[in-house]
Amino acid sequence: MIYTVTQLNQQIKGMLESNPSFRNIFVQGEISNYKQHTSGHHYMTLKDADGAISAVLFRADAARLRFRLMNGMKVIARGRVSSFPKTGQVQLYLADLMPDGTGALHLAFEQLKSKLYAEGLFDQSHKQEIPRMPHTIALVTSPTGAAVRDMIRILGRRYPLAEVQLWPVLVQGENAAADIAKTIARINAHGQADVMIVGRGGGSLEDLWAFNEEIVARAIYNSKIPVISAVGHEPDVTIADFVADLRAPTPSGAAELAVPDRGELSILIDREQERLMTALENRLNGLANRLQAQEDRLARCTPAQYVAERRRRTEELIERMRLAQLRKIDSLKTGFSYQEKKLCDMPGVLLERRRGKLQSLSGQLDALSPLRVLARGFSVVTDAQNKIITDSADLQTGDAVTLRFAQGTAKAQITSAQKSRK
Repeated sequence: MIYTVTQLNQQIKGMLESNPSFRNIFVQGEISNYKQHTSGHHYMTLKDADGAISAVLFRADAARLRFRLMNGMKVIARGRVSSFPKTGQVQLYLADLMPDGTGALHLAFEQLKSKLYAEGLFDQSHKQEIPRMPHTIALVTSPTGAAVRDMIRILGRRYPLAEVQLWPVLVQGENAAADIAKTIARINAHGQADVMIVGRGGGSLEDLWAFNEEIVARAIYNSKIPVISAVGHEPDVTIADFVADLRAPTPSGAAELAVPDRGELSILIDREQERLMTALENRLNGLANRLQAQEDRLARCTPAQYVAERRRRTEELIERMRLAQLRKIDSLKTGFSYQEKKLCDMPGVLLERRRGKLQSLSGQLDALSPLRVLARGFSVVTDAQNKIITDSADLQTGDAVTLRFAQGTAKAQITSAQKSRK
């Protein structure tokens, strides 16, 4: 039988998929040539020292992974063996991967921890101070269980003045992380809490995993209200602990860290009262000593001495006032002399300015005078009505005109008039 290439590829594909051994197979290898496509599918090669095989992890299956894939990672992959029909290339269609030698959750924890550390979410400079005596405390935890009961009991015993608000959330399961993050944001929007305790009682790594999710870490980091993390028991460490402003070993420990103890406050108040009383006593003693010193001074001072001292001070004040008036009079005299000189010099200056102005105006009038024009040889022609003729078009042959010169006049008759060419 002769196969076409396509038929052969289909035959190979069918043989591989019909083999029960290849339908759910586990393969150990190292990831190389890893690439995540824009479609969300993950493409890679699994290799060992002597061989390699192509593999693909589709988007829906990749969404279940707790850790990030990367080149060089050793994994155990589960999937089925098939071939790509167009090329006949044999490849693994993966359903799941797990780190080889390290648990998936542990790897995911370390990867997220490294990522957030690099971004600065654990920096001490970002930590907010826990208020010493908060008015309102928000508890973000499960509404049931020993943890919430212990926190409410300890808060009431240590500091009954504080208001305790319970904000119930899911603390484990697929939707727990989103619920916790959303509640933290709501408390910030509400804006009435002075401090927030976020946590739950103990459990397995899987039970506590919501507090290792990135969404919860960023919600704690972005909170404007100080956050105390209280997840599990002393050995349990979560990503939330690194981001929180203060980490408590247990929920009960968080309640103790959030408020002062009533007994300790009583001792503190007594100490402050004693300190204030001592300061007040010292102040009163100081005032009493000053008063005594004034009394002693008055006792040593006779009426005659008092009057003499007052007389001396009065005479000194009068002398200072006299000298000040003399200085003022001297200053006024100097000013008056200067003004007097200016007044004496002013008429001559003004007269000279007026004379110069008059000469300038006289020169301008003389330059514009008609007589000055006639003196240069020009004459003025007027008709019988004594109207000045400026255009030859106004004259007719036989008209009688008068010619005025700089010296005297003359009568004339027009024999002809020629219009000017424009």
